[in-house]
Amino acid sequence: MHNPPPTDPELLAQMLALQEASPQLIGVFDQHDVLRFANPAFRVAFNLAPDAQPRWLDMMRANAHAGRGSVVSAPPAELESWLAAVASRRGTPAFRAFEADLMDGRWIWMCETLLPNGWMFCCASDISSLKTDGRALRLQRDQALRAAQTDALTGISNRAHVLQQLEQQLAGLAEPGRRLAVILLDLDRFKQINDGLGHEAGDRVLCDFARQLQRSTRRGDACGRMGGEEFLLMLADVEAEQARAIVERLLEQLRQSRPLAEQPLFRYTCSAGLAVARAGDSARSVCQRADVALYQAKAAGRDRCVLSCD
Repeated sequence: MHNPPPTDPELLAQMLALQEASPQLIGVFDQHDVLRFANPAFRVAFNLAPDAQPRWLDMMRANAHAGRGSVVSAPPAELESWLAAVASRRGTPAFRAFEADLMDGRWIWMCETLLPNGWMFCCASDISSLKTDGRALRLQRDQALRAAQTDALTGISNRAHVLQQLEQQLAGLAEPGRRLAVILLDLDRFKQINDGLGHEAGDRVLCDFARQLQRSTRRGDACGRMGGEEFLLMLADVEAEQARAIVERLLEQLRQSRPLAEQPLFRYTCSAGLAVARAGDSARSVCQRADVALYQAKAAGRDRCVLSCD
């Protein structure tokens, strides 16, 4: 077995100098989607101070409010849903490339490369000078694909897309050392919220829950709305107790959340059923175990997470 070659300090220094001087937009995000490196071109495009290290979502949100960075194809009132939809696709494949518009008028081609440990390398080139024949058609195709994968209300993955992601995650369990926790979550007494406060308030609660759910995910995780007030969360490469701890933190965040400004005392809770996927599981079989655990959580008094014993 060959040892890796020693690190060449001069080579690393020259690579860093080249990236600093490059007109390409270059950024590196860690497994928590925190910006760890960005060259000057990237920082100018996304309105970042030289020492800023924001999370990707915070960077995009700040840019949208400042009229900088990427063009947001949604009205201000729908910004959070738009961000949720974009975040749900970010880091899903190991590599993807796509067109994007910047608020400064440039048209860029962005490439994202993902390592198994969750770190992501982003590199964008200015392609404004290229011919745009057929671009409108490509954009319409991309928008249609996003719409087919996205829950219209919350902006996160819809049932079909999140189940597709689950099947992909389950297929990966064939690799040694891979693990997957599958959690079904259901908002407690949601009908009472709709009946007592109205469907518009209920929709805002669902959107708040989707935001809280997204904040609980890492790069390799996934989440989506199964329908109504039921959601699915996948946590990759964690043991059962680690997954339970993550869900317990989510439940505590929900207890502290106050999503309705006109109802400052209003709070809501959620119940969760957790199942650890096994090699050979289908989406149906693992979701059935999680659903049984969810039923047990409801029967035990709600606002809790139950781990499947099967």
